[in-house]
Amino acid sequence: MNVALWIVAGILAALFAAAGLMKAVQPKEKLAASGLAWVEDWPAWSVTAIGVVEVLGAVGLILPALVDVATILVPLAAAGLAVTMVGALVIHVRRKETQPLPVNALLLIASVFVAWGRFGPHAF
Repeated sequence: MNVALWIVAGILAALFAAAGLMKAVQPKEKLAASGLAWVEDWPAWSVTAIGVVEVLGAVGLILPALVDVATILVPLAAAGLAVTMVGALVIHVRRKETQPLPVNALLLIASVFVAWGRFGPHAF
């Protein structure tokens, strides 16, 4: 189970780091043009903040466990990313955008899995 948790955390970290960096560094207009229509409803600073939160969550999934310092941050990061995905699901449902819902749900389930495993039976 430990290996599965590492694999899922690694995949989550890569996905959230990529998505977060994109939101943190690209202008809102470019994000909207690339298909992230929801950004039009939010101020630019909040889109950037969401990106920064996703990048920090990605780092929190991996770095504490790698250096064996403050490993409690791993399940906390996973729980925080799960909350972020709940927010994403709510936004997409309100906007009647069905295409991103399966990906958001999968990321939510994977984040909850890592949080459960690292808070509970497979903590560091």
